[in-house]
Amino acid sequence: MSLYTAEQLEIKKAARTFVAKYVIPQAAEYDRTGEFPSYLLEAAKESKVFAMAIPKEYGGLEYDGITQALVLEEWAYGCQGMGTTLGASMLGTDPLLVVGTPEQKKMYFGSIVNGGIAAFGLTEPGAGSDAGAVKTTAVRSGNEYILNGTKCFITNGGYASVYLIVASTDRSQGLKGLSAFIVEKGTPGFTVGTVEHKLGIRSSNTVELHLKDARIPASNLVGAEGDGMKIAMLTLDMARPPVACAAVGMARRAIDECLKQLTERFTGKYLPPQTVQFKLAEMHAQVEAARQMAHHAMRLRDTTTSYAMESAISKLVGGDMVMSVTTQAVSLMGSYGYTSVIEKLMRDAKIMQIYEGTNQVQRLVIARGLLTQAAKRMQKGA
Repeated sequence: MSLYTAEQLEIKKAARTFVAKYVIPQAAEYDRTGEFPSYLLEAAKESKVFAMAIPKEYGGLEYDGITQALVLEEWAYGCQGMGTTLGASMLGTDPLLVVGTPEQKKMYFGSIVNGGIAAFGLTEPGAGSDAGAVKTTAVRSGNEYILNGTKCFITNGGYASVYLIVASTDRSQGLKGLSAFIVEKGTPGFTVGTVEHKLGIRSSNTVELHLKDARIPASNLVGAEGDGMKIAMLTLDMARPPVACAAVGMARRAIDECLKQLTERFTGKYLPPQTVQFKLAEMHAQVEAARQMAHHAMRLRDTTTSYAMESAISKLVGGDMVMSVTTQAVSLMGSYGYTSVIEKLMRDAKIMQIYEGTNQVQRLVIARGLLTQAAKRMQKGA
């Protein structure tokens, strides 16, 4: 009996076919050059793997969490550089799904459905894990806001058509003074800066963004002034389980590459040494455990249940798992592991412990969740 519906299995098959045709054959070259695979956007637009979370009323596919998980895993299996392009676009649109007005959704989802991508701008040179250090400002001026500041490490930043930018509308309030804004590509004063060249996910576009007296309509405020931190945390809660799903896809590919080499080397009645078999078994078990946690968090995303801690667990487990599995795969395969697609998988895997909140931050989220739960239990007992 399948764990998935017939429709989900069909979509998974479509995603696997798409990846086999458009991603895997090109992945090594785009990794080598560090170029953004813009051809993917047009190809994906005609497939069953794009605009997954956008509601049907706005032209999207409106997949549930598990269906999205299956697609994200397949994209990462092919190339997480290209998979990050898909995932980060969802990161840019997730806030609008939850707190955007119908007018904002109608206006901006259209560009995504038609083959565009979105970007999420929170991180700054002095504000990574510490969002309270955001220096980008947004000052109200009549029916507009004027934005000034710099964002860094922004995925899809050089190619996005729409951005969700977090800026301070009241520096004296710290985190409580942050607000979120929609900024469109081409806005005067809004420019792309340095393009980053990275260890892994090299085909994913990562840039600086500069805002210098960039004027946007006041209607582009998402939520209310002061909601920015709440929106950012909600966005990251939504983004972490997809990272875990991608980690599963990458680790699965690493194991498959090991198995391909081993079956070519050991034929007939011969099997790899027992120590190698044990390593493969441990790697596979880690992948399966991480998938179950990722899918659990993706199911919770579809409910109104608070899932911040489960989101953090899925990302922590998935990120550490894929780093462990890909590193082990390189070791098992020796020279082949160091020179083949497996070495790319290991390089790509490292970011899974870093973006959408480092795994150190995930540990803080989990620990604080546990302490909060314990305090509530004590209060009830008292």
